[in-house]
Amino acid sequence: QVQVVESGGGLVQPGDTLTLSCAASGRSLSNYAMGWFRQAPGKERELIAVGTSDGGTYSVESRFTVSRDNAKNTVNLEMYNLKPEDTAVYYCAANVLGTQVSADPQSYAYWGQGTQVSVSS
Repeated sequence: QVQVVESGGGLVQPGDTLTLSCAASGRSLSNYAMGWFRQAPGKERELIAVGTSDGGTYSVESRFTVSRDNAKNTVNLEMYNLKPEDTAVYYCAANVLGTQVSADPQSYAYWGQGTQVSVSS
């Protein structure tokens, strides 16, 4: 079993760049597909980006970039040109199917507690 913990959230201004980090313990992340999701109040949890075990990446917008450092057992999400509508709790999640790119939260067995990102002037 793998445990993941997100960090790096906070209050930023529109147009800022922010990097979130997901640190894992218990097992190596190298065999998992790692997804970043977010959930705004009153909305469903939605996929932002996925980094697969074979090095593939997917993101819903070019403003979001996922990267993984298997040596450090971490996965990062870099977010550019942040907008107020990006305000949400951001979650890191691990999918045991390492090469799967899935937008379904049910595909991910392990989740962190989330980190709040607020974008406001």
